[in-house]
Amino acid sequence: MNEQENLKLSVTNFGPIAKAEIDLRPLTVFVGPSNTGKSYLAILIYALHKFFGVHSVGPWIGYRHWNRTLANIDERLPDQIFLDRKEDLVNWFETFFLQEREERDGSSLESYIELPEFVASKVRTLLRTPTRSSNMLDHEIAREFGVEDTNSLIRNRTNTGARVFLQRPDYSDPASDQSFEYALTIKGLKAEVLTTIPETAPLRLAEDQANAIYRSIRMRSIGRPRGEDEDLQYSVRSILGRLTEVVESDIVNPLTRAAYYLPADRTGIMHAHRVVVGSIIAQAPRAGLQHDTPLPRLSGVLADFLEQLIGLDDRPKRQLNFELAAHIEKVILEGEVSMERSDVGYPEFFYRPLGWKHDDLRLTNTSSMVSELTPIVLYLRHVVRPGEVLIIEEPESHLHPKMQVELTRHLVAAVKTGVRVMITTHSEWVLDELANLIYLSELPESKRNGIAGADQALEPNQVGAWLFEPKSRPKGSVVKEIKFDADYAGFRSGFDAVAIGTHNSYAEISDRLEELHHDDLS
Repeated sequence: MNEQENLKLSVTNFGPIAKAEIDLRPLTVFVGPSNTGKSYLAILIYALHKFFGVHSVGPWIGYRHWNRTLANIDERLPDQIFLDRKEDLVNWFETFFLQEREERDGSSLESYIELPEFVASKVRTLLRTPTRSSNMLDHEIAREFGVEDTNSLIRNRTNTGARVFLQRPDYSDPASDQSFEYALTIKGLKAEVLTTIPETAPLRLAEDQANAIYRSIRMRSIGRPRGEDEDLQYSVRSILGRLTEVVESDIVNPLTRAAYYLPADRTGIMHAHRVVVGSIIAQAPRAGLQHDTPLPRLSGVLADFLEQLIGLDDRPKRQLNFELAAHIEKVILEGEVSMERSDVGYPEFFYRPLGWKHDDLRLTNTSSMVSELTPIVLYLRHVVRPGEVLIIEEPESHLHPKMQVELTRHLVAAVKTGVRVMITTHSEWVLDELANLIYLSELPESKRNGIAGADQALEPNQVGAWLFEPKSRPKGSVVKEIKFDADYAGFRSGFDAVAIGTHNSYAEISDRLEELHHDDLS
């Protein structure tokens, strides 16, 4: 696993979760009893992606945009951070990004640029400075859960509140005990974000990010009449603002990646989304006349899902995942899903079974399996790109165990293309197949012929499985990693306890029937 993706997330006192500590990996699996917080944690992670990432202005710049960053700099920081060595900062920027980069062959450039210390010290100051970001992150979390404010998400409303802690080891020295840290505290009706940046840790940015910064600042400088001092001050603020955003993005990677959330009960949503959106559209012209008629509140994950469904066929097809989506149709759905635009531009979804000679079927006339898997197929085909994140609640819903195993292999295939996948599950079949694919990685490729899923072997560090266990002390769920255990032949998820329980019940019934039969004979 790439060291840049080694981001740890700790959560305490949040919803049903008393304590959780996880790593974000290419394939992340949440398993455990119902009502233990699996969806809570998945939605929280989605909210963090929405906050730190962005979908419209490029993968390298955070949710906290240009104007807001500069406004925060203007309002919160003393002028000394700009005045100190400001000429040196501009000269370094111009020299490195223009002259040196024009003289060097791009093929010889290193992947990352380390900032000189006099620049890094300024960026550290900006990263540690409280900004409006606390309120924006608080709002994003409340939006995704569909609540008025995050106060309602605190498990026990004590003085400590709920805490979300992001930690990343110093990538320059993996053995160091220093780390970059973001601590979000949800307390009362507000949130606070504190950032810890080690003084000795170097700061860096990727080459492509550096190019983007330079182009953007040069473009924004065009046509802006200023005096020499004003232009220099503007350049200093521009450089520091952009460098801070990019360094922060590197620290919280992979949370800067675009994420997409497929909620549970996709069958119901796919059947009803036309009615839901149509109702909202119908209400829109009268919204100003009906102040006393509250519109129903949708969670952010559901609202985003509906919005993405509406715009699906406006997106280009993602070629890397197109064949994967087609393979799911062939092997699991045994048919094809498609979209058509109505006269008013609204998409309708259809299914055609293999060999079907009649008109395509609307999803409302298909099985629950088809409705559940249709969004997965469409997102892989039209939406998700390598490097992005697909979060799926209960992908096994309405699937026969054999098809659960097949879908697991296809999700692993998506990971192989570079898509990061996170799922919540209640399926032992999903976990068992993941265990097989991990175990398969120990076999040389030449020895895998004839084994199901032979092309989808996974290294153990590519997968993280996390068990949500309800506890009485502390009251709530405690989340811990369950590692693949070759001696156990899988993950110790607790599913075996259910199987053992049903077997023991059967044995007890058999014993009593035998006793009854013996009594009758006597």
